[in-house]
Amino acid sequence: MRKKNKLQAANLEGDADEVEAAFYRALQEGDIDKLMSCWADEDEIVCIHPGGPRVVGAIAIRATFESMFSNGSIRAWPERARKMQAAASAVHNVLERVEVLGPEGPSQAWVIATNVYHKTAQGWRMVAHHASPGTESEIQEVSGEPPVLH
Repeated sequence: MRKKNKLQAANLEGDADEVEAAFYRALQEGDIDKLMSCWADEDEIVCIHPGGPRVVGAIAIRATFESMFSNGSIRAWPERARKMQAAASAVHNVLERVEVLGPEGPSQAWVIATNVYHKTAQGWRMVAHHASPGTESEIQEVSGEPPVLH
C-alpha cells in the first residue's frame, strides 16, 4: 500500500471550498492519490460512508476508497451546501447527488454529507467526512426559517 504523496498534498492550496472541490473531482475521476491529498496528515481523521462503520486514520480511509474505486469512479456532486467557518476550521453540510447505475440504466440518489476542514501547516485539509443515506428522490430540507408568503 502506497503512502500519501507528501509533495502532492503540500501543493494543494486554497481554502476549504477548493479542497472540497478537489475531493469531489477526485471521487469522480477515481483518483485515490488526489483524493488522499485532500485529507489532513493526522492519525485521528475519520470517514463514515453511508450505512458503514467509523473508519479512522489515513491507511484505513485509503483502503475503503480503494475498494470503492475498484468498481469505478464515484459520480457524486455536492449541492446546496450549508457552510460555517471559523479562523482555522470549516464545516460544510452538503446534499450529494450521486449517479447510480441500475438494471434500467443510470438514476440519481441522494446522500447527506458533512465535511469538516482544518487549516493545517499544509493548508486547508479534510479531517472528517460523514455521509448518511438519503432517499431516491430529492431531499426536502427542513429548517426553522418561517415560510415566505406572497
